[in-house]
Amino acid sequence: MAESDFEHKYPHLARWIEEYGWIEVGQLDGPAPFIWALDEGGAVWEGKESYRTIDDAFQDAEKGIATWMKENLDDE
Repeated sequence: MAESDFEHKYPHLARWIEEYGWIEVGQLDGPAPFIWALDEGGAVWEGKESYRTIDDAFQDAEKGIATWMKENLDDE
């Protein structure tokens, strides 16, 4: 299967979504992260309250999930 642009640009996020959990993106009322990654146990990574662009938010999440995978998975 061909790799999508998303998988190419954000490989750790794509793997997270396919194998471990989900990502929520968007502005909420009050102080809350704009983007975060969750699994059945809750949030495993939380971003900042706002970003200059959505791409900046996804780049931050890519780095955060890459770090989480390195620290928590045996195969990273």
